[in-house]
Amino acid sequence: MSTPTNPSFDIAHLGHVEMFTDRFDESLDFFTRVYGLTLSGQTGDSAFLRAWDDYEYATLKLTRHHTTGVGHVAYRASSPEALARRVAVIEASGFRVHGWTDGDESHGRAFRFEDPFGHVFEIYYDTVRFRPKGAEVPALKNTSAAFTGAAPRRIDHLNLLADDVTEFRRFMETCLGARVTEMIALDNGRLGGCWFTVNNKTYDLACTEEHGKGVGRLHHVTYATDSREDILRAADIFLQNGVHIETGPHKHAVQGTFFLYVWEPAGNRVELANAGARLILAPDWEPVVWTQVDRLKGQAWGLKTIETFHTHGTPPVAKDH
Repeated sequence: MSTPTNPSFDIAHLGHVEMFTDRFDESLDFFTRVYGLTLSGQTGDSAFLRAWDDYEYATLKLTRHHTTGVGHVAYRASSPEALARRVAVIEASGFRVHGWTDGDESHGRAFRFEDPFGHVFEIYYDTVRFRPKGAEVPALKNTSAAFTGAAPRRIDHLNLLADDVTEFRRFMETCLGARVTEMIALDNGRLGGCWFTVNNKTYDLACTEEHGKGVGRLHHVTYATDSREDILRAADIFLQNGVHIETGPHKHAVQGTFFLYVWEPAGNRVELANAGARLILAPDWEPVVWTQVDRLKGQAWGLKTIETFHTHGTPPVAKDH
């Protein structure tokens, strides 16, 4: 008899990512006018943004900062009781705990903790739903808002960098009750990457090995499109607006997503991706293991991956002198 490997389901989904920028006005213009997110509100040094079919007030919190990278990663719990269960597990885990915060414009109180590599996480339940007004009201009642620009539909995932992916896997499985759907097993015995889900999506967070001697770094944040054609149109929009297209459109071998990576004005990498209709429904899913030989074959198809994809992360690492 097979053993269940499904996640705990105490966590409903990836809620939002806080991204730091040292070019706030330019980054905000990019995400609203070009990338196609909606500005829900702005307080102090932060802007709260969302894609046109995200139900929450914000899925990207863009914060003015002295550098770039990720401020924190937030997941929404499935219920107040699930939140309490997870908090108890995290407090007993041995991982660093920051404790409760009062939340912000987009959600209520949240419990913060940290992985061994400097990334701050939080989990919350009470949230603020987006209520469209005026031109934001969609023509169809079953969509959350009208859209503009490249117009991704929803937040999809993010990719963090860590020195020890195996230890990061322990953190995700312990603290968030996540499971691994795919991973890269290197010849030296280390994990080159792991893709995690807390529900039935193929993944909502990836962790790959840090090659730049950085700490707590971000590789990219991704929003999903309805179709591949949306990404092809987005490439023209980025070209027209002078956005740095790093790589793509191509198709990943791992997870099979059709992708396009660009750098927003401050240098954070963002992706548009289309995963098709793929879901992880098997309760006894066995992780797909990609070997080092498999990975040397490159992407499923498209051009060879550009070198900066393996070296660039935010915040940047000071060069050795």
